[in-house]
Amino acid sequence: MDRRKMLGLAGAGALGAAAGGAVGLQVFDDPPPARANDPGAAVPFYGARQAGIVTPAQDRLHFVAFDVITEKKAEVAELLRKWTAAAARMTAGRDAGAIGAVNGVPEAAPDDTGEAIGLPPSGLTLTVGFGPTFFRTAEGKDRFGIADRRPEALADLPKFAKDALKPEISGGDICVQACAHDPQVAVHAVRNLARIGFGVVSVRWSQLGFGRTSSTSRTQQTARNLFGFKDGTANLKAEDTKLLDEQLWVQPGDGPEWMTGGSYMVTRKIRMVIETWDRTSLAEQEAIIGRNKGEGAALGKAGEFDEPDFSGETIPRDSHVRLAHPQFNDGARLLRRGYNFVDGSDGLGRLDAGLFFIAYQRDPRKQFVPIQTRLSRQDALNEYIRHVSSGLFACPPGVSAADDSWGRALFV
Repeated sequence: MDRRKMLGLAGAGALGAAAGGAVGLQVFDDPPPARANDPGAAVPFYGARQAGIVTPAQDRLHFVAFDVITEKKAEVAELLRKWTAAAARMTAGRDAGAIGAVNGVPEAAPDDTGEAIGLPPSGLTLTVGFGPTFFRTAEGKDRFGIADRRPEALADLPKFAKDALKPEISGGDICVQACAHDPQVAVHAVRNLARIGFGVVSVRWSQLGFGRTSSTSRTQQTARNLFGFKDGTANLKAEDTKLLDEQLWVQPGDGPEWMTGGSYMVTRKIRMVIETWDRTSLAEQEAIIGRNKGEGAALGKAGEFDEPDFSGETIPRDSHVRLAHPQFNDGARLLRRGYNFVDGSDGLGRLDAGLFFIAYQRDPRKQFVPIQTRLSRQDALNEYIRHVSSGLFACPPGVSAADDSWGRALFV
């Protein structure tokens, strides 16, 4: 049943490269893609690109990584077909299945879990990606005969200095990024994909996020991370179409044809040592980041969007902004759409909180890897953060129409 129709009938009302590691170029040659700024609106599912990448970042996240537990290629292809159909329905504000949560026979399980009944689409986007182990397992097995289709850019990330990664919350064969303005809508989407995937995939790990930490459109104000600083001041934006072609979208000749028009996603769960940070002086906090805490301006500048001046010593050499800036990374930039998280406490009276970093790019080997290598070795912020989870996924282009599906090109 259409959730929006039900709503009407019922009469209801409707730190990776944080804090500015990018050049402030602006290119306004095309209108932005579908927006998710209206908390109740639907974002189109079909199109040349997957939604949820340059879509203006929504308020909530439910990210999940799955392990494939079958070795039957046909079962994986069929699951992706079912997932795509369910995603198209849910992003339009409908139940995951054609029968729905309450319209089936009482003796059978519903084909929708029901917790989104009465809720609008809420800007829901679902973005899928394939990890390195989808093509060849850690033991070297080519389960589905597609190892030769693994892009070279999907090379395993190296171990970075100070990594404290937990294998049980890292990696995965397939990921789904669900973003929405209502957390229940995002959780509903992931829950139903997991339900549909029973017996073919199992959940490896998942992460809830709130309070976007990046802006992906100039229609949005810059958000703040849990250290209290503005994050993503000079992030790549949906309006920067020329820069997106250069830095975000996989171009013809970059790798296998099935990835042309797609992008590569890196995830990092970054635990913040909140209690230590909160006892650090304001002056030291600002020196570590390289920006002032109020306006978000680079040190020595007045406005948030003023270009940083690295010619003197005003911005420390080990500051986060300086080390992440494209000027010191061969022009490399990322499109970030991370989220804050608080996962309760750690049992020692400390918040288990931080940043779930998500970044998209054209080639991680030339973008995320060199940037993070530099940050992991020199960043003054490292005293206050711990990288505990990591993921890398190839996100293909969008689904063209109802007869298309996620990953179809891999199985034909």
